[in-house]
Amino acid sequence: MNNGEFSIPIIHNSISIMTPFLLAGIGGLMTELAGMLNIALEGLILIGAFFSVVFAASTGSLFLGILLGILMTMFFAYIFGAITLYLKANVFITGLATNLLAGGFTTVLAFYLFGTKGVLLFEGLPALPILRIPALHGIPVIGDILFGHNILVYLGWLIVVLAWVLIYKTPFGYRLRGTGSNPDALAAAGLKPRNYQMAGILISGFTCGLAGAVLTLNLGAYVPNISSGRGWIALVVIYLGGKTPFGILGAAFVFGLAESLSNYAQGFLNIPADFILAFPYIITVTAMVIMSIVKYKAAK
Repeated sequence: MNNGEFSIPIIHNSISIMTPFLLAGIGGLMTELAGMLNIALEGLILIGAFFSVVFAASTGSLFLGILLGILMTMFFAYIFGAITLYLKANVFITGLATNLLAGGFTTVLAFYLFGTKGVLLFEGLPALPILRIPALHGIPVIGDILFGHNILVYLGWLIVVLAWVLIYKTPFGYRLRGTGSNPDALAAAGLKPRNYQMAGILISGFTCGLAGAVLTLNLGAYVPNISSGRGWIALVVIYLGGKTPFGILGAAFVFGLAESLSNYAQGFLNIPADFILAFPYIITVTAMVIMSIVKYKAAK
């Protein structure tokens, strides 16, 4: 196998792997633009992952599973937002509490419903449809990389475009950004910044619900702590992507590529597995350090 034949499947897998980072990053961007750092992304992904696969298995419908999983995630996002915005709790504490609640709640519920705190396997679960367009799939290199993914991957790309339109081309987007940059001016115009912050949180619940669905419906099972730090990496993706939807798309691909490389490396490199599995997180720390250095030099 030559280098080109080897790299194509790695890049192809990177596009699938990056989808949860991308979706969670877009949701986190909405709250970031509204002036709130949403560290609850990790827990929201976990909620979406659990309920999407459970509802899909119980109803026999992928659409209902994803829809109900998103609604449950948005419900948890609303609780997080209500405690933060209406009860004036510290956003960092409520975000951490949401992450801890998600981990404990899904474990307890899994034991109550299925009698196990381990992996939940669902036989006969419908597979996510793969988008195959023969005319496009036959394009050399590009066809092998960009096509043949499941439908949620392409939905993630669509959400990037919709997020760009929403943020930069609609009154809602102007007001959302105004909430983060100058909430007093927004209030003086008779608008409530808190409403736009809540809207951003609910949008993050929607995208994190999709991100969780990607993880479990691809696998056909629920694994405890399946989010596995993706919500935290999504926060890095937001800043590395310059707080723009298409920047987040590029940054998410970088982390998807890092994870894809680490998956392939386990098969042929004589390196401890723990180090290889930690590679995406090493990339995360490295990216943050480089970004801090660049910002520091730019400020001088």
